[in-house]
Amino acid sequence: MNFDYERLEKRWAAYWNRENEDRPLISLTAPKGSVTAEELKAPPTLREMWLDTEYQLKKARRGMANTHYLGEAFPMFNPNLGPDLVGAVCGCGLEFGERTSWAEPCMEEYGDFPPIVFDENNFWWKKICEITQAAVDDANGDYLVGITDLHPGADGLVSLRGPEPAAMDIYDDPEQFKQRVWEIFPVFKEMAARLHGIISAKQKGCTNWMGIVHPTDLWYVTSCDFSCMISQDNFEEFVVPELLAELDWLPASMYHLDGPGALRHLDRLLQMDKLKGVQWVYGAGQPSARYWLDVLKKIQAAGKCIQVACEPEDIVPVCEALDPNGVHLICGAPDKDTGEAMLKEMERIYRQKRGVFALK
Repeated sequence: MNFDYERLEKRWAAYWNRENEDRPLISLTAPKGSVTAEELKAPPTLREMWLDTEYQLKKARRGMANTHYLGEAFPMFNPNLGPDLVGAVCGCGLEFGERTSWAEPCMEEYGDFPPIVFDENNFWWKKICEITQAAVDDANGDYLVGITDLHPGADGLVSLRGPEPAAMDIYDDPEQFKQRVWEIFPVFKEMAARLHGIISAKQKGCTNWMGIVHPTDLWYVTSCDFSCMISQDNFEEFVVPELLAELDWLPASMYHLDGPGALRHLDRLLQMDKLKGVQWVYGAGQPSARYWLDVLKKIQAAGKCIQVACEPEDIVPVCEALDPNGVHLICGAPDKDTGEAMLKEMERIYRQKRGVFALK
């Protein structure tokens, strides 16, 4: 398995600079449907399945071998223990399901919980380092390895405290809430920097679960899913200061804006100079990308990059509505031929917009 990283490097550099004038970048995948692989026997329990590094790598390779990567899609493995890893390294437990994991809150009272510090002997930290190192050693140029899902800041505190208690803390114990969020910040920095160090020792480019590559620098996802539970005023007071510190520290970042409940914070996010872009996730049960063109246009008008997942029928209306520069679409096609036709249609739309017509 090989892929043209040099081409991808140029394409993603253009994306970050909002200079991809020919068409939006698109991570377009299609099933091969003809590649067979030996049956993988899963470990006996969900926990063992998630923690079995060899099994996870074999499963990932099988998936990559059965996938066509079109446009700017690329094979990658994202070491994954679920979305609450910063919380786990700070002390909470993890409960595993088939597709994700959940935090087991451990902070009943602020006063009874010790100061939050990075612990390199934490079980979850050692496990994610093991998986990341094994993936980097296994990849050997066949695929890229990403930095795992971290969820720092207020989301990290929610992992420790639980969402309802954390929401009440804003009113009942606001200073402790702020203090604990700031205690999590250096833990996040240590984890992100160390994981980037493991990966960059053998790999060009930095990526993560969002599937975007930065050719030269550490970049990471900023987010606050907890923001759906709080007002704009509370977002400004309890989330924004730490979020701005993340943006100051990171060379580049995209914000994961998750669901209609988070849209009330979009205007504030677009005012953040160091935020490079926004991933809009409309959420399960919501209409797909072509029904959110007003949101996408607002993000683009603010000079930010965009990432949005699309259904195949979204591609044309989204492309017709948006300038290509700094836009990244994610889409699946039923087969390779359909995917290649989608790419040609995207290119046609933007040639027409530029007044450039192919010679017959």
